[in-house]
Amino acid sequence: MPSRTQATLDPDLDRRAKNRAGALGVSFAEYVRRLITADLDVEQPVGRPMSDLFGAGSSGGSHIARDKDRHLGESLTARREQ
Repeated sequence: MPSRTQATLDPDLDRRAKNRAGALGVSFAEYVRRLITADLDVEQPVGRPMSDLFGAGSSGGSHIARDKDRHLGESLTARREQ
């Protein structure tokens, strides 16, 4: 038997979610079920996040840790373009 769950949403988030459910032609409850199922079906990374590696040692002044977000962004953009 399915369990009943209650959640509190910000009014704007509630409105947007209900609009999206309507656009998809499903109930709000079905929309939430699909989102939860999709999230739980995604394999979660194991171990420490990659960003924990930044700042772990000395780079000799190359500012790797300071510029980590830019470096990651460039790397991800390059992968998408391949």
